[in-house]
Amino acid sequence: MHTRIEDRAAIADLMSGWIHRDLSEWDQLGELFHPGATIAITWFDGLATDFVEGSARMGASDFRNKHVVATPTITFRGDKAFVETNAMIVAENTFLELGCTTHNRFLDQVEKRDGAWRITRRESSYDMSHFTFLTKVEEIDEKAVRGFPREYAALAYLLERSGFPIVREFPTRDSALEAEIKAAGTAWLNQS
Repeated sequence: MHTRIEDRAAIADLMSGWIHRDLSEWDQLGELFHPGATIAITWFDGLATDFVEGSARMGASDFRNKHVVATPTITFRGDKAFVETNAMIVAENTFLELGCTTHNRFLDQVEKRDGAWRITRRESSYDMSHFTFLTKVEEIDEKAVRGFPREYAALAYLLERSGFPIVREFPTRDSALEAEIKAAGTAWLNQS
C-alpha cells in the first residue's frame, strides 16, 4: 500500500537540497528542478536553469550566503504538491564586511514525474530581515534601505551593494502578493 510517508520524505529531502546552492554544487542544484521550472526570489525571476548560472556567478563574488531550511508543510493532490517551507538566509559581503539575516518562506509547486519529486515553480515570501554584524563599520545608506519593504530590506540592500539588483517587489507576510501566490498554488493543485 502506497502512503504519503515516502512522498513527504522525498519532498523534505528536495527542500533540504537547497544546501547544494550554499556548497556551490551547481549540477546538484539544477537537479532540484523539473525542465522548464521557474523561480522568483529577490534578485532573480526566470528559468531555474538561468538561476543556477546566476547562482554560480554569485558564488564567485564577494557575496556569501547560507540557508537554514525547516521541515515543510505539504498539501497534496495526486502527483502534485504545494509546499511551504520556513527558511533563514544568513548572508554577508566579505569585501564590505557587512551581513544580514532574513527569515523567509519558500512557496513551491512540486510535481512527481517519472517517480521523482522536483520543483516546477519556486517563489519566496519574506517575514523579517535585519543587519546582523558589521566587522568594519561603514555608513549604511538609510534612504536606500528604506526603499525596500522592511521584511527584506537588509537582504535587498546587501544584494544590491554586491551587484545583484532587486528585480521587482516581492511578497511579504500576509501581503496581497503572498495571497496571490497561495491562491495560484491552490488553483494549480486543482488543475487536472
